[in-house]
Amino acid sequence: MRDLLRIASGQGFWGDDLDAPVRQVEGGPIDVLMLDYLAEVTMSIMQKQRARDPGAGYARDFVPLMSRIFPAVAERGIRVVTNAGGVNPRGCAEALVEAGREAGVAGRVRIGRVEGDDILERLPELIAAGHALENMETGEPLTSILDRVQSANVYIGAAPIVEALERGAHVIVTGRSTDTALTYGPMMHAFGWSPDDHDRLAAGVVAGHINECGAQSTGGNCLADWWTLPDMATVGFPIVEARPDGSFVVTKHPGTGGRVTRRTVTEQIVYEMGDPSTYITPDVVADFTTIRLDDDGPDRVKVTGVKGGPRTPFLKASIAYSDGWKATGTLTYAWPDAVAKARAADRVLRERMDRLGLVFDEVRTELVGWDSTHGPLAGEPPADLPEVQLRIGVRGPDRSAVERFTRELAPLILTGPPSVTGFAGGRPRVQEIMAYWPALIRREAVEPGLAVDVVEV
Repeated sequence: MRDLLRIASGQGFWGDDLDAPVRQVEGGPIDVLMLDYLAEVTMSIMQKQRARDPGAGYARDFVPLMSRIFPAVAERGIRVVTNAGGVNPRGCAEALVEAGREAGVAGRVRIGRVEGDDILERLPELIAAGHALENMETGEPLTSILDRVQSANVYIGAAPIVEALERGAHVIVTGRSTDTALTYGPMMHAFGWSPDDHDRLAAGVVAGHINECGAQSTGGNCLADWWTLPDMATVGFPIVEARPDGSFVVTKHPGTGGRVTRRTVTEQIVYEMGDPSTYITPDVVADFTTIRLDDDGPDRVKVTGVKGGPRTPFLKASIAYSDGWKATGTLTYAWPDAVAKARAADRVLRERMDRLGLVFDEVRTELVGWDSTHGPLAGEPPADLPEVQLRIGVRGPDRSAVERFTRELAPLILTGPPSVTGFAGGRPRVQEIMAYWPALIRREAVEPGLAVDVVEV
């Protein structure tokens, strides 16, 4: 058993800093590079891409990234663990094999893939077997929107990642793995933790939670003295230095921007937090109220004391479904009376839509530069506000009504209040709305169908 494992975060979401993983690999010693690409809406986007192209459905920018770092990964023995597989882990793994050969690492790298989290095609079978997949917020059964479902994936835990590592995989691609498992899976493998070692697994969950959002734990998006953070143009992404007892240190590579302090780490810990005593993952329930943070030197925070409890009998399903159409457009009004002009334009537009008989589920107006962030709490604007952007959006089930709305904004340029600009982008684009349906499913309906395959480049 090894006594230290360095797990570096390389991506916090699909679209994050493309050079961050390269900096993590080249900036100093690491053992594992984890990259988190997925969010709830991401799965539906990938499913749509795969519907148009059977070879798509995964994070396409991950493959060229690996082409850049494959030689270093092979030479230094770095393991890469990612959920970039999206709804097509097989396609992603096949593209990686080809990229690895082109990068000159044939015979030195093994690619592992994890499949089985995608239950879209199984939904009728599961419902017939008694899995109602009720909405966790409303209690409605999935049958009420089944014909509109676009994607359905279950958050899986670390067991398949551990298996792939045990089988010698250097790069592991999963579908909807829970974000934290990308970090604590390698910890379980390296330290030999058992599935019922609840406190250590809970510590791994905390490490994964700190790692999963990239630079958000090293100063990015940070309220704590954000103006004092150095060199954010080359911000260092976090690295977890983990020990077999579950303790770990959060740090970053020397010479990189940002900062690792108790404040930056704390802000990430409370991110997306519900009940802090019951942070549920597929493998363990972590108690975040037991976390102890201590300074361990410059850009080093030590984490200890984490407690955990047994896993639940359920897994969480992330389901996305079509819920109508939307469009949003903007116009910018200048001083004098910028706010009064924008409000007048909003009133005129709404009256014209009423006259046309356009009916929407919602019409929302915001004055960007005044009340778009704080709404009514912004109070009344100052009379000398130099400019304000009118942003108005509609949503509803009738695409043709939304399409007609997009044609009513431009006429305000010549038929509404003066001093208007900012319409150079043309008519707003009609977009399909993807709504989120969270549900629970018993783990025995999913876990026997999980599959791990490892192939050599």
